[in-house]
Amino acid sequence: MLEAARWAPSAYNAQPWRFIVFDRSKDEVAFKRAFSTLVPFNQGWNAPAPVLIAVTAHTLTSKGEPSPTALYDAGAAAMSLVLQAHALGLAAHQMSGFDVKAFRDAFAIPADVEPLAIISIGHYGDADKLDPVLRERERAPRTRHAIGEVVYADAWHKPFSSAA
Repeated sequence: MLEAARWAPSAYNAQPWRFIVFDRSKDEVAFKRAFSTLVPFNQGWNAPAPVLIAVTAHTLTSKGEPSPTALYDAGAAAMSLVLQAHALGLAAHQMSGFDVKAFRDAFAIPADVEPLAIISIGHYGDADKLDPVLRERERAPRTRHAIGEVVYADAWHKPFSSAA
């Protein structure tokens, strides 16, 4: 998974992403510190997760200027990691629901590095063992905006048609 993330594309090959892996079986103290920064809802359903991976990005270029693509590039690396996890049969869920300041403080994240997300990695569990609210959410059909709402043709808000 991390190798897939490492090979993600980035502007000027800057590779601004950095990942911090928290493996419960290797360092439970660090894992619990990372886990404690998750919002309560995310703590609830992540209790059995064996691994959390924090996604961060250097926000400055090598010249010390703000990077206009760092967050996009880190997102591409995170998606590569998640796609590889799924290809390996693992569950991977990206979360923005965490206390960035608490995370930054707990792990001495430098000012020019932005914590972006925490990815929960593990195996899919039995939905019947979830509390009723989470069980219903897990079993609900997945939804996305219609293609015409997110894709335009030739100009802003000009409807796109995939018909040939």
